[in-house]
Amino acid sequence: MLNRLPSIDRYILRLTVVPMLGVFALAASLLTLDKMLRLFDFVAVEGGPVDVVFKMLGALVPEYASLAIPLGLLLGVLLAFRKLATSSELDTMRAVGLSYNRLLRMPYAITLVLVAINVALVFYIQPISRYYYEQMEYELRSGALGASIKVGEFTTLADRMALRIEASEDDGRRLVGIFARVANKKGQVLSISAREGAFLATRDNPDTIILRLTEGTIIQDTGLKGQTPRVLSFSRHDLPIDLPAIEKFRARGDETREYILPELLRIGWNAASPPKARDASVASFNFRLVEIVMMFLMPLLAVALAIPPKRSTSALGVFVSIVMVVAYHKVNQYGEDVASLGRLDPILAFWIPFVLFAGLIVWMYYRVAYVPGGQAIGALEMAFAKLSKRVTRLFARKAGRGSAGLTAAPAE
Repeated sequence: MLNRLPSIDRYILRLTVVPMLGVFALAASLLTLDKMLRLFDFVAVEGGPVDVVFKMLGALVPEYASLAIPLGLLLGVLLAFRKLATSSELDTMRAVGLSYNRLLRMPYAITLVLVAINVALVFYIQPISRYYYEQMEYELRSGALGASIKVGEFTTLADRMALRIEASEDDGRRLVGIFARVANKKGQVLSISAREGAFLATRDNPDTIILRLTEGTIIQDTGLKGQTPRVLSFSRHDLPIDLPAIEKFRARGDETREYILPELLRIGWNAASPPKARDASVASFNFRLVEIVMMFLMPLLAVALAIPPKRSTSALGVFVSIVMVVAYHKVNQYGEDVASLGRLDPILAFWIPFVLFAGLIVWMYYRVAYVPGGQAIGALEMAFAKLSKRVTRLFARKAGRGSAGLTAAPAE
């Protein structure tokens, strides 16, 4: 199918896709790296298995992807057109009659595909994955994910057993230096020490696990006055442990961001819904929608910021584009918080900033595409060039003074 495309479209597609995928990978890495470190600390404190960290990160990928996709689209198109501009290929294309609108045909084809993916992420996949993340966090806190007993500390189990483990080896499969104190319903107390042991699951009762102990001693205190405690030695002993009852996790929908599209529409436009839930649903729907609609303007913004002044290789447009997209995203997040509380109408919170931002982008694109020699951020480019020259001169003067100080004085 790609062979049927005109050569110019295939060329622009190749120039766009490669940096776009790189930005996707970079943005996803940066967004998840900080969260990964926090999750590792959280799981270590809760004593949970390490693999749950990667499951929780996987549940957060759709949330991060909804921001990384527009950013990757913007920078992919921007870097493609910047390469065309700095290599003078763009001037050649323009000279043979190719307009900017014609050159944007392939970037907008990519945009349509990414918009469809983002719609699925924002309205369906992301709410489900967010709920899955909250569920895993709850189960980790409550111990439902098989959180291990903390080494070197006494842990109370089922209100009648205290357990302490000196060391854990082989990822928790081998426990060393075990001491347990068990009180039964008859008032008897068992003090058990063992060289090593391991936890085993039971098939008949999932609420009970077996602590298999190896090479240890049991001291049985009957609690009767004048009766000497009995001391028993064993080579292997199975100690049943009743797991604490875990409360079932809440149903999905406790938070508005966990609603999928049909649920948002049903709650937000239903007069019978509570006002607070209705405001939050309408705000969440408009927030997700405006973020998707803005993607259609990303190619225009990319072209407007990709073309530096003549005889210049300034990359200021790359920096400005990232700042503009991130700032607009933060404005929408603030609008969602305010609109969900019912303090501001969603039209004012989301669509007024969208109209202003869209008007700015269209004006910037018009300056580049239809005004001869027009620049979208020409003033910023001039200021940035002057600042760069001053900084360069300042460092050159300091370097010159340092060199003069190192010059040897002439002999007398």
